[in-house]
Amino acid sequence: MAFMDKVKELGRKIVESGTIVEEIKKKAQALNKKIVLCEGEDKRVVEAAAICTQEKIAHIVLLGKREEIAKNNPNVDLSYIEIIDPETSPKLEQYAALLYELRKAKGMTEEQAKEQAKDATFFGALMLKSGDVDGLVSGACHSTANTLRPGLQIIKTAPGVKSVSSFNLMVAPVTGNEYVPDGKIVFADCGLNPTYTAEGLADCAIATAQSAREIAGLDPKIAMLSFSTKGSAKHDNVTLVQEAVRIAKEKAPDLKIDGELQFDAAIVPSVGEFKAPGSEVAGHANVFIFPDLQAGNIGYKIAERLGGFQAIGPICQGFAKPLNDLSRGCKASDIVCAVAITALQTR
Repeated sequence: MAFMDKVKELGRKIVESGTIVEEIKKKAQALNKKIVLCEGEDKRVVEAAAICTQEKIAHIVLLGKREEIAKNNPNVDLSYIEIIDPETSPKLEQYAALLYELRKAKGMTEEQAKEQAKDATFFGALMLKSGDVDGLVSGACHSTANTLRPGLQIIKTAPGVKSVSSFNLMVAPVTGNEYVPDGKIVFADCGLNPTYTAEGLADCAIATAQSAREIAGLDPKIAMLSFSTKGSAKHDNVTLVQEAVRIAKEKAPDLKIDGELQFDAAIVPSVGEFKAPGSEVAGHANVFIFPDLQAGNIGYKIAERLGGFQAIGPICQGFAKPLNDLSRGCKASDIVCAVAITALQTR
């Protein structure tokens, strides 16, 4: 079968199976996890909470005041959504005490802890820390810092992980794309770390490979991206990527990883063969590690807005428990996907 015929066949199979996103949702449904959504004041979040509940993607805890949520969302069925107001929750004192114990060495007083625990994102993080929920999703109407600060202060990083990073699952249009035979690729880091050291970039690549395997079901072929391919340009930014590749290979020798590669060399077979002959990644990559946040953020939004990809994420990786930040430009459907992926991260 010719390559383009295979792509068309893939597109047909995606339609028949209900899309890649639907498969992720089905996996989440089987896990029956409890996920907290911290922004009950946002209509997109409320809509997503209703969808997740109706489709049994997860048991949702929505933070906010029930009366205000109902008033602002008259057409949304809230019947089976658990809604908690942090300020009146019977667990507020317990969570405040936990926050004080976690932060007293940093100078936090008991009174400050009581006040801080009323904040919805901190309250959600304390629920997660206490094991009262399995995962957290926030960031639809708050900054990344507002979501990640409680994560770093309360949930903290997983054992052996020095820093968190993020990835975006990029789902190709159903019509198919000759360079995306699996119908999905992974971009990192597009939403978290403005700059990286070589070791940090290597750790991001290793973490993203695991996410690509566990969440997207991919056999990861990782391209470390640059404006240079295999020394075609000389610059400190190129050297950083080259060093990151070396470190990643030392830490995870079984990974299929190569770089530095320009994007066309990473994804177009003919260009990859020409610029990086003999590479098992060049021309066939499905995981793309951008050298910094500027490149990653611009890259995923171009793919989304001009290329028609669905961008799911940014999805955080490296926390001790699943905690995810949304883009403030997200749609309700994006939040639903983030909830499903957060559920999968609990495995």
